[in-house]
Amino acid sequence: MKSISITLFLVFSICSFSFGQDLVYKPVNPAFGGDTFNYQWLLSSAEAQNKFTDPTDSRDQRSDVERFTENLNNQLLSQISRTLFTEQFGEGGLTEGTYNFGSLFIEIFPSGEGLVINILDTSTGDQSQVIIPN
Repeated sequence: MKSISITLFLVFSICSFSFGQDLVYKPVNPAFGGDTFNYQWLLSSAEAQNKFTDPTDSRDQRSDVERFTENLNNQLLSQISRTLFTEQFGEGGLTEGTYNFGSLFIEIFPSGEGLVINILDTSTGDQSQVIIPN
């Protein structure tokens, strides 16, 4: 009995001298209130773990010949469309009326908002409307 009471006395005396503290959460991420010096470390860690690649990076891997060919094609198509536009609408530009370009049906008319251009693709049924403000 003496040994139990001595043991209990030692346990209670040790417990009375122990101190506790409050647990406080401090976020690491600066976006949630953490230290701003953690930003660079978090960013580099995330980039190191990122296994995804940007699909637009393949465009930068084209050769000079491929870029030149694409640029030439764009200029050629632009010149053809300018010529067709001038032949269809004349030098004055867009005028009221309805026009057909293959499967495209184009209707041009003025409204209170400005010049309205309705474009209908008769093969697919897709529609688009362009309003040019006054």
